[in-house]
Amino acid sequence: MTLLQVQDLCVTLNTAHGPQEVISHINFSMDAGEKLGSVGESGCGKSITALALMSLLPLDSQTKGKIILEGQDILKLNSRKICSIRGNRIGMIFQEPMTALNPVKQIGAQVSESIYLHLKLTRKQTLERVTELMDKVGLPVSRFGLNLYPHQLSGGQRQRVMIAMAIACNPDILIADEPTTALDVTVQEQILDLIRELADSSGMALIMISHDLGVIAQTTQNVMVMYTGNIVEMGSTMDVFQNMSHPYTYGLFSAIPHVGSSALPGRKRLSSIPGQVPELHLRPRGCNFADRCSRASKMCKAKEPMATRVSDQHQVWCYHPLSCEDKK
Repeated sequence: MTLLQVQDLCVTLNTAHGPQEVISHINFSMDAGEKLGSVGESGCGKSITALALMSLLPLDSQTKGKIILEGQDILKLNSRKICSIRGNRIGMIFQEPMTALNPVKQIGAQVSESIYLHLKLTRKQTLERVTELMDKVGLPVSRFGLNLYPHQLSGGQRQRVMIAMAIACNPDILIADEPTTALDVTVQEQILDLIRELADSSGMALIMISHDLGVIAQTTQNVMVMYTGNIVEMGSTMDVFQNMSHPYTYGLFSAIPHVGSSALPGRKRLSSIPGQVPELHLRPRGCNFADRCSRASKMCKAKEPMATRVSDQHQVWCYHPLSCEDKK
């Protein structure tokens, strides 16, 4: 059953160079329980797309298109109805817990806030729910009192509090925006395992946002690759990873260092994508990746490419997609 449909989503923000479209014509859908990855370089529009789903964009932003949650277009709702969805039906784990958490409020009060607002439980029931949540995320109240403040916890512990807040009302969709960026490798794995376990046990859909392709491979069924506010490749995670067709996707994979490879004799320099991501006001008329792409033609620089189907579960937005021979 289709849970979420995003249709032709565009977001325009005010910048120093005037209004600029930061994400353009985003289209995707999710079924209940599906795990979707969003990957790309910093600034490609992953987080803006997530914030649009939560209606947390700046007040002076302009949003076009549709975000349909079980038949209801979120973009047409007033602020009161949006608040009944945010934190209740859609939960979000933000990128940096130290800035997302309120530094002057105890963690117990922060976890219980959405429960009070949406579930209308009694004080006793709320305390029981918060205690249950803290156990779920590995912070039992016997060791981590609800009267602690964020600064009294480690980075991994703060992230667990954020996860408890995000799942407090058993949302239909959980958005995890770079949930392991500021954590060391061991804690990263623990947090990823926790998110996967919670999504599987509750049946909630998961949107995992990351620039780490390994995280996407571990946690998602489907993936969309974003560049300068556009989806350039999308499909099942296995299909996209095994048969990457967009030069940008191939460039991301080629730039991944391999453990121990630097010690090999005759090792070539690590691959990198030439050039830089264009500024919002300097994007080319056609394909935004054309100026960095060795396969670009006049057509690429003149007109934005349409979707080309690689397989039943795999699409690419490119005039000159890679073939198996090109990758050898």
